[in-house]
This record gives sequence, structure tokens and C-alpha cells, in this order.
Amino acid sequence: MSFSESVQRIAVVGTGVIGSSWAAFYLARGFDVTAIDPAPNAENALRQYVEKEWPILEQIGLSAGASRDRLKFSSDLQAGLKDADFVQENGPERPDFKAKFFAQIDAYTPKKAILASSSSGLTMDVIQAECANPERCVIGHPFNPPHIIPLVEVVGGAKTSEQTIEQAMQFYDAVGKKAIRLHKALAGHVANRLQAALYKEMLYLVQQGVLSVEDCDAAVSYGPGLRWGCMGQSLQWHLGGGPGGIRHFMEHLMGPLAGLMKALGDPQVDDTLRQTVVDGVLTQAKGRSVAELTADENQVLIGLLALREKNGLC
Repeated sequence: MSFSESVQRIAVVGTGVIGSSWAAFYLARGFDVTAIDPAPNAENALRQYVEKEWPILEQIGLSAGASRDRLKFSSDLQAGLKDADFVQENGPERPDFKAKFFAQIDAYTPKKAILASSSSGLTMDVIQAECANPERCVIGHPFNPPHIIPLVEVVGGAKTSEQTIEQAMQFYDAVGKKAIRLHKALAGHVANRLQAALYKEMLYLVQQGVLSVEDCDAAVSYGPGLRWGCMGQSLQWHLGGGPGGIRHFMEHLMGPLAGLMKALGDPQVDDTLRQTVVDGVLTQAKGRSVAELTADENQVLIGLLALREKNGLC
């Protein structure tokens, strides 16, 4: 039996925005989930979140055995971890806290379990520093919200075993995520760095008066963003190379593109630019709340993912 097949009970540690989304996802995939959080009213908030998101998970498709009744809650870390097969940690992003916290999780969890952190800002070297069993600790960083967006970035620390990384990759893939492996640890991992690179140039163009915030967003979402919803940029260049594909692109079009890269700008993020972005975003929102925009976006994402699967682009 593979590790992914052996996982039956998942502990979700920390039930903020990311933790609650993970809990809902794992319930929808048919696991027993124990959520752990000492904060007042955490259980009530989590159960309300799961209830609210369950119709979306039904729309995506529930796995056999999926049930909200399989959710347990504990405010006690040790009690909640005692029978976990897999841990998804979502605690505060403070280095001193996280290292000690992960050491506790390591001490309380059965030795066969993998301990995954959703951390976006800390490396596993920092997180596993005080663990007695650092070889089973790994980053499993999701893209928000985890119950809808498939991406998970998997990266170990210096003391993480190769087996742990491979098992984590297999587990995430088995439950319907799209796991990618990072062979080196970087601040912000990969997807957030890619977003930052694009947004850097967007801010530069707005600050230089080339176009408005609204038109800059449109340039992305009505242009390359539509294509990125189908496939990644490198595969897109394969199409852009015509019959010769990526070889033609690299031989004839990569040179001009490399030249353009050298001309990209460096914005000065001052108060004026911040206010310009705020004004532009609120204009686009047209009075719709964040919750309303999120609900609309989620419906589009669900439809897009279904189309990708139907057309073999998953």
C-alpha cells in the first residue's frame, strides 16, 4: 500500500483562511478531518465556513465518503494530533514561533505521518530546525483558496528525506491537487514570485503614465491571462512558434524577447502609486464587495477547471 492510500485521518492545524479552506477540501475528498485551533470561536467559524463552501465543493464533485460529519474539532494540540496520518499546518508566520510550534507537532504526531506546512514566507530549514524527526517535514504551500485552486508547491528542507518529498507529491496528486516540486528553497516559493514579477512591470507602466490601472488589468486578463488559464507560458511559446513550435521560437523570437526583458522597469512604490492602484481597483469593483467578487471568481474558476479537464489540459 502506498503512503497516499494509507492516509485516512488528516489533522489541519490552524483554522484561519487557509486552514479552513484545507479542512473543507479534505472533507470533500472523503477524509476524517480533525481541525485544531485554540482561538475562541474557532470551531464555530470553521463549521460556518465549511457549510458555506460545501455547495461549491459539491459542484466541483465530492469523493466517495465525503461528509461534513467527518469533521472533528480540538482546541488541544496533542489530543488532536494523536492519530493523524497527515498534518497540514497553517500557523502564524513567525520564525521563532513556527520552529517551536512544529517541534510540538512533531512530538505529538505518530511517527508514520508526514508533517506539511502551508507556509508561504518561511523555508523548511527554519521550520524543522527544532524537530526531533525533521526528515518527515515538508512545505506543502497551496494557492488560495486551496479547496478550489489545485496548485501545491512542495519543497523540503536540508533535513527532509527524499522519501517524504516523493510521498507528499504522490499524496497531493492522489487527492486532486496539482503538485509541483521545487528543488531549491526560495523566499515566496515560485507562484508568488511569478505574480510579483508581473506586478512589478504593471506598477511601472501605471506609474509611467502608459495606461490606467483598469486597462493594465484588462491587458492581463483579456490577453495572456486567458491563455494562461489553458496552459503555461513556455507551452504557449510552443504555439507561438507556429509549425516549427518551440524550436522556431527559441531560434527566431527569443532574441527580441530577451531584449525586451532588459527594458522592463523598476517602479517606485510610493503613496501616490498606492493610491492610484486603490482608486483603479475600486473603480473596477463597481461597488461589489470582496465576498461578491470572490464568489463570482470561484464560479469562473470551477468552470475553467472543468473545461481544462474535458479538453485534456489538466
